[in-house]
Amino acid sequence: MLPELPSAGLRFLAARRGALARLAGWSALEAAHTFALGYALAHALDGGFLAGRTGTGLGWLAAAALAVLAGAYGTGRTYPALAAVVEPLRDALVRRVVARALADGDGAAVSRLTHQVEIARDAFAGLLMVTRSFVFTAAGALTGLFLLAPELLPVVAGPLVLGLALFVATLRVLARRQEAFLVADEEIARALGEVCQGLRDVAAGGAGSRVRSEVGALVDTQRAVAGSLARWSVARIAALTVAGRLPVVLLLVSAPWLLGRGVTPGALVGALAYLTQSLLPALQDLVHGVGTSGARLAVVLRRLTLPAPALPEVGAPPPEEVKGRAGGRHPQGSAPALSFHRLTFAYGPHAAPVVHELTLTVPPGGHLAVVGPSGVGKSTLAGLAAGLLAPGAGSVSLGGAPAHSEAARALRLLIPQEAYVFSGTLAENLAYLRHVPPGEDELADAARAVGMERIVGRLGGFAAPVAPAELSAGERQQIALARAYLSPAPIALLDEATCHLDPAAEARAEHALARRPAVAGDGRGTLVVIAHRAASALRADRILVMDGPHTVCGEHTELLRVSPLYRDLVGGDTGPSDPARDARDPYRVDAVARPRLAGDRGHVVAHGSVREVQAAGDLADGGALGRE
Repeated sequence: MLPELPSAGLRFLAARRGALARLAGWSALEAAHTFALGYALAHALDGGFLAGRTGTGLGWLAAAALAVLAGAYGTGRTYPALAAVVEPLRDALVRRVVARALADGDGAAVSRLTHQVEIARDAFAGLLMVTRSFVFTAAGALTGLFLLAPELLPVVAGPLVLGLALFVATLRVLARRQEAFLVADEEIARALGEVCQGLRDVAAGGAGSRVRSEVGALVDTQRAVAGSLARWSVARIAALTVAGRLPVVLLLVSAPWLLGRGVTPGALVGALAYLTQSLLPALQDLVHGVGTSGARLAVVLRRLTLPAPALPEVGAPPPEEVKGRAGGRHPQGSAPALSFHRLTFAYGPHAAPVVHELTLTVPPGGHLAVVGPSGVGKSTLAGLAAGLLAPGAGSVSLGGAPAHSEAARALRLLIPQEAYVFSGTLAENLAYLRHVPPGEDELADAARAVGMERIVGRLGGFAAPVAPAELSAGERQQIALARAYLSPAPIALLDEATCHLDPAAEARAEHALARRPAVAGDGRGTLVVIAHRAASALRADRILVMDGPHTVCGEHTELLRVSPLYRDLVGGDTGPSDPARDARDPYRVDAVARPRLAGDRGHVVAHGSVREVQAAGDLADGGALGRE
């Protein structure tokens, strides 16, 4: 557990003193039946049934029954008070997870929100319930014992305190062992998940013995941790025995001595009722609840409360070092805007690298287009540049800072293919990445730059509410592009962020993002485009052609000479509308029907998946697609 967690927990509870006071009050009422159980039973025997007064005995039993009803009512009222303490913890954890996901693209955010936060909530609620139940049950039982006969108190309280001390002394060690067991279990689950997905690769590559050895080591670790946890659990059982069962034995053994000192038979029976019906069950719940829920809570809180990058508040002034003319743009300095050095990345330790030994530098203000066939790793490269994926080897830096660092995150923005638009006004959507909300004129300039004036007019202005479900995919992309244009980050990464736009709108948006101001003086932003159309490559300063071991980077004319794949992607000598062919196909078979073949009515279909079919305006003859 992080060192600051205990103090943070105390501050959290102190801020909810009112809810804790209500919980304590209703818990005291709930414990009324604990006190009444032994006290009423003792008086029912001594002053009622043993004295021949049956009515008196029944009256005391009736009083105990009423106390049970009062306790049940108190139990029902504890849950709203408990929720007033537990739900704010859940809300705080959700905010922290969302803040981290928005800041650094935490890939585990969904699991944290749907699973780990709920574990923390349930574990905290269970821990609070068993702790307060034991405290008030013990208070009620010990008070009853003292009122029945003070001589009973040392017989019960001594072993109880001794057992609790033993339990507390071993609690930290047990929590560590429990956490180690959970971590080992998760490691096995992770490793087996990878192995099961790649069984055919393991068999084909002859890696069975290596995988067996690696997984076997994890299993041995879990077995050793489980054995250590089991051994330390004996101490928990010993604590429960001393605190809960030893008092019963001592009470029975010392019964003659107690009776000789004036303790009544009814008081002895009441003491036994306190021990067996109240203290022992509450003690068992405490030992098992704290030992299990407490460890789970410690593990989950440690993971959920890892330091998360602070998100700028809307309307807050930007930090001094990032102020600039264009809404606080970050200066990139003399370091390269984006740099890959011997970068290698693979999805798994035994998988073929998607990116291999890539070295590339993009200067401040540069415009790079990344092209290549589907599945070659273009989006993977964007994720590496944004710091969302960790390189297997080599390094990625933005403005001289590692891509995963806070400094690098402040310099870049990644616009994915599926644009995010939230419910709110259009101005709020556009200004989401700005420290200081832009004025109406600046919003209008951004809308004009990316070509979304029609959207602004249709919605009714920048103050109009936005319903994301009522927008087309292209309209959502234009809003995201305008948001990027207004962002203070000088490096924009477009991962097919214009795939739903027509070619003219795509060109206008890329032109705007490539020429937006980058610093508080001269200069422009840096743009990296995962190209959806070949025309994007023609607009760039340099082009990276991803082709596995034949990956090359250069200018358009140079790449036409050295890269067969690039010639096919842009159409080679036959023009930009010629369908692309696989450069590695020795038979040179066309992927789709070529123009003017029978049945194709003179149209050209773009090479690629169905969702990437180009619009009619991008076809060679300018016509509309038929039913091909």
